Amino acid sequence: MCRSIKTLRPPALPEEATEDDIRAAALQYVRKVSGFHHPAAHNREVFERAVDEIADATARLLDGLEVRGAHPAVRRQAREPQADAV
Repeated sequence: MCRSIKTLRPPALPEEATEDDIRAAALQYVRKVSGFHHPAAHNREVFERAVDEIADATARLLDGLEVRGAHPAVRRQAREPQADAV
């Protein structure tokens, strides 16, 4: 288990996970699985593609989760799209 990857859903994470949070978790996963902290030039493309694909899958997972047993405000916040700050 990669201990650097944190839980990205409420209530473990009080606010919605950011793209940076999701990408950092994906990067840690790919590093752990591949055994490379920084890939060689000949592996960089496949390494980055894996990070992108895992980040996309993680975002879809988080978007689809329903957190039961959480405080109603946390459940509502997890389901409702956030208004962009102006």
